[in-house]
Amino acid sequence: MTDMRRVFFVSDRTGITAEALGCSLLTQFAVATEQATLPFVDTPERARSALQRIETVSMADRHRPIVFSTIIDQEVLAVLRESEKIVLFDFFDTFIQPLERELKIPSQHIIGRSHGIADDTMYDVRIEAMNFALHHDDGATLRHYGRADIILVGVSRSGKTPAALYLALQYGIYAANYPLTADDFSSVRARSGLPEGLRQQQDRLFGLTIDPDRLHQIRQERRPNSRYAELRQCELEVARAEAMFRRERIPYMDITTMSIEEIASTLIHQRGLPRRV
Repeated sequence: MTDMRRVFFVSDRTGITAEALGCSLLTQFAVATEQATLPFVDTPERARSALQRIETVSMADRHRPIVFSTIIDQEVLAVLRESEKIVLFDFFDTFIQPLERELKIPSQHIIGRSHGIADDTMYDVRIEAMNFALHHDDGATLRHYGRADIILVGVSRSGKTPAALYLALQYGIYAANYPLTADDFSSVRARSGLPEGLRQQQDRLFGLTIDPDRLHQIRQERRPNSRYAELRQCELEVARAEAMFRRERIPYMDITTMSIEEIASTLIHQRGLPRRV
């Protein structure tokens, strides 16, 4: 037995909300966890099955498993409440009742409201933004850069793609990204300007940079022992990219220790990006 705590996120839908809230709370505690998500627990039978799984895998643990729940149906939730072998944290019970008292109206108790397609327009906005990000990933096409809310620029594996996709999916922001390559650096040195595809879009550009040692680790996992992954190559590319950002007055940030959520929030705040969802 160890002091590791087993944590479960149980939901009647995808479990995204339970994960987000639960993980946010757990960041405040220096404790090792093993986490699992149990989605679509929307009947008493599925709740009993989920509970049996939780109790079985936790049987030999020193501590009771922690269960974060966003289940709406009280009959389903009652199955979890009855168990003394788990520690249950019900987010809706914690927040809904105080809100009902303050707003003086009952909640609608609609399953899946937070991540369902409650608004077709908002759903379409997400899909369109995702399509834009995918079509304009890694400089695949520059034709519609004029539609971009932001164009992320940086060397390969500096977090451009996940940041662009997250901005699109979470906020409906049109984000493109452009990878700086050896050819770009060579042409820039000769011309003392931006790469061809970026010249007319300077007001939309934002640079992402990363510590060369971390970049080396990431590239080693992708292409082990290649020139692309060499530490010296990583140092050279990062130095040239940052020199370009400074010379062209392109705002940029170091994302080495930042989560994707922190990157997105910083971009929205610093650039005033439009949140469409």
